[in-house]
Amino acid sequence: MPLFRLVVDTDALTDEMFAFITDPTPARNNRTVLAELHEYLPDAVYVLESMCVDGVDERGYVEDYVSATIGPRVTRAGEVAALEAG
Repeated sequence: MPLFRLVVDTDALTDEMFAFITDPTPARNNRTVLAELHEYLPDAVYVLESMCVDGVDERGYVEDYVSATIGPRVTRAGEVAALEAG
């Protein structure tokens, strides 16, 4: 039994990260995802900035990054109910 669980909605995180990198306005720096990443996964902010510079325009690349960095170390938000029931 784990001492603690980190629950991440990877689909929502991917969507928010993709919205950040495809937002051409300076307002993207005010997005909630950026503040949360600074707190929980600060290195991801540098990756997102690099994706902006590189011109990433496909959600799949962001999804691959989220999967590679978060992957099986966390519980997907949709799986929490199953874990709590079991």
